[in-house]
Amino acid sequence: MINVLLADDQRMFVEGMKAILQQEKDIDIVGEATNGDEVLAFLEKNPVDVVLLDIEMPETDGIEATRIIRKEHPLVKVLILSMYNKKSFILKLMQAGASGYILKEKSKEELIAAIHNVYRGQPHFSLEVLSKIAGANSEPDTEVQLTERELEVLCLIAEGKTTKEIAPMLNIAEATVNTYRRNLLEKLEVSNDKHLVRYAIKHGLVEL
Repeated sequence: MINVLLADDQRMFVEGMKAILQQEKDIDIVGEATNGDEVLAFLEKNPVDVVLLDIEMPETDGIEATRIIRKEHPLVKVLILSMYNKKSFILKLMQAGASGYILKEKSKEELIAAIHNVYRGQPHFSLEVLSKIAGANSEPDTEVQLTERELEVLCLIAEGKTTKEIAPMLNIAEATVNTYRRNLLEKLEVSNDKHLVRYAIKHGLVEL
């Protein structure tokens, strides 16, 4: 039996994963977590073979969580399941010790195969991910272009404003703010708000 811990802050996605994995006789979902800190706390008290981990999570993000898991729980395999097909994320997670990386859009058959492979100690990276890795050294560095509204949202995030606070300030819906946030994370190839703040400070968009 493969003991799997699901870690993702999107409730609907977790429920979808549970519906898929519960059909497998040799996979047991032993727990759920919504952030990296919950993952680490769960691993301290429960036996887990594979952590199915998202990158973008509050508290400790997927990259840092992977690094800690591999250091403190070396027998636990980390399989990244993400919407981001960015070379910086992929390379950082490989360096952190992730055993596999597949995209959320992939079929349930690949998900099941990936879980079995990493459990057996075999790396599993989807074809799209492998293509990114293969072309990592040949991709030119280009300056990130942000729209005026993206810059506004970035600056407000860097100033410590929450989604609920930003929405009325820009006269947009909270869901729209979150869409801009996801766009910023993808464009800047970072995984959480903390890194957005660092970017804004580094580029002189806000003052300390």
